Amino acid sequence: MLATINLIELFLHLDKTLETVVSQYHAWVYLILFIVIFCETGLVVTPFLPGDSLLFAAGSLAAISGSVLEIRFMWPLLFAAAVCGDNTNYWIGYLVGPKIFHKENVRILSKKHLDETHRFYEKHGGKAVVIARFMPIFRTFVPFVAGIGRMNYLRFLAYSIGGTIAWTGTFVLGGYFFGNIPVVKSHFTIVIMVIIVISLMPGAIAYIRSRIVSSSDAKK
Repeated sequence: MLATINLIELFLHLDKTLETVVSQYHAWVYLILFIVIFCETGLVVTPFLPGDSLLFAAGSLAAISGSVLEIRFMWPLLFAAAVCGDNTNYWIGYLVGPKIFHKENVRILSKKHLDETHRFYEKHGGKAVVIARFMPIFRTFVPFVAGIGRMNYLRFLAYSIGGTIAWTGTFVLGGYFFGNIPVVKSHFTIVIMVIIVISLMPGAIAYIRSRIVSSSDAKK
């Protein structure tokens, strides 16, 4: 039981404990990274897993001389994990999403997040797949909603690949080139928290705007 709890903690906070995990599991960390990024983007029930901060942490560790993580292997691996996750989520939404979406009480996912994502997708269309890449929670739900909405698959795939290149490139290369600057390294936890806050801002702004618009429409 204790081992299970420790494993769960490892996955939930991998962005903060990655250096320790690398020292303990060595090359197996590639598989761990793949699983976490795949689940964070591919399973609609796991939006709480680390995404942006984990990519940044992995990039910064890859920049360290002698590290088991090598950018030439890791970046394509994380890209593949995110694209595979996106596509898995799309097809889950396509095949079973409509039944779930119209249920009021769904224990395995947040109906509130699902409804908010649906509105976001309706507003931005295909661009939502790219925009949501940089928005925690939304990036987990948008492919699912795109599947529910029967978005053309090839169009979805193109947006998914483009968004994933931008997302993984921004955070992995950001960590690789800036993660080991002394001031960043000495305040790494703070940097990770800032990344999380910045990642959440687009979603928060979109939510506030939608509330303002809804309030204005209600007064008319």
